[in-house]
Amino acid sequence: MIGTYEMLIVDCPDPKALARFYSELLGAEIVGWDDDWTEIAREGDAHPLMAFQQVDQEYSPPQWPGQDKPQQIHIDVRVDDFDSAERAVLELGATDTGVKERGFRVYLDPAGHPFCLIRPSD
Repeated sequence: MIGTYEMLIVDCPDPKALARFYSELLGAEIVGWDDDWTEIAREGDAHPLMAFQQVDQEYSPPQWPGQDKPQQIHIDVRVDDFDSAERAVLELGATDTGVKERGFRVYLDPAGHPFCLIRPSD
């Protein structure tokens, strides 16, 4: 082993706003922040789960599914019920891409990063 997982860092234009989105989506809390950095963690975790780093005004979100501006991250979130999970993420500010395949549905977070709601048994 070369190292161990520390956290996932996501570039975005507004770290606090994106941290709020993912803290609600994943049941985490905002545990650290400053002007250009925000971290979230689940209760009892020794390390932050994710961090959000502000980029300058030239931030360019990915254009999923194309590769002209490829995805910068991709997170799968396991859910029990697609429809109720979809309503909840849309309420948080996600965008529905319209992709609804067997076992997964694709959305964009408020900064344009794709993520999937998954049900592996479907």
